[in-house]
Amino acid sequence: MTMRVTPSALTCGAAAAAMLAGLIYVLIQPLHPSDDLDSVTGTTWFVVHTLSLTMAVLGLAGLTGIYLRQVRESGLLGLIGYGLFSLFFVLQAAFTFAEAFIAPLTAANSPELTEDLVGLFAGHTAHTDLGALAVVPFVGVVFYVAGGVVFGVALLRARILSRWAAILLIAASAVTPLAGVLPDETQRFLAIPVGVALVWLGYSLWSEQRRTTQLPAPLEQLHPTRRSTA
Repeated sequence: MTMRVTPSALTCGAAAAAMLAGLIYVLIQPLHPSDDLDSVTGTTWFVVHTLSLTMAVLGLAGLTGIYLRQVRESGLLGLIGYGLFSLFFVLQAAFTFAEAFIAPLTAANSPELTEDLVGLFAGHTAHTDLGALAVVPFVGVVFYVAGGVVFGVALLRARILSRWAAILLIAASAVTPLAGVLPDETQRFLAIPVGVALVWLGYSLWSEQRRTTQLPAPLEQLHPTRRSTA
């Protein structure tokens, strides 16, 4: 039995990936433990960061499917937005892999380095030389904010998927820098609207694809031997 992989199936798969990524992104925010040494070796730390790694991989797949569905309509702006936003997911995957699988191993022998590493995105002052890793939070925020805003604008211009989901992505990405003035315990909740936007866009892509595949075939496809005389 030969399994056929069709563009429609791939698009639906990407839609499911986007929805699942957004759902995970929403769920891990209230579950995320404190970014300190005591949390690194705990079960919650491993579970949350493994889920975060899964979210990044699924998010990249979902974002790619969303972009490809509107690649012509979104033009250069869509390409720029996709490139920036996808780089955030790549960076997120790499960093959360280190947090989930490497940080617990270094906690015992290099506690100061480990605490500096896991405290990067929390804004903790590093006491060791982290080299290029020190700029990872800044670069990640740029990819996240600029990518979300530009990609959301491209979605609006393409007029294929839900415009309200695109507006939510733009607004949620744009307010992210406000996290720097919020208390540590509430900063992560600013990420929840972005997760909701991903779920919404994934559902919009899935619904749009379902409508497309259910449309009746053109007359020429139903009757290949028939030719128009117009």
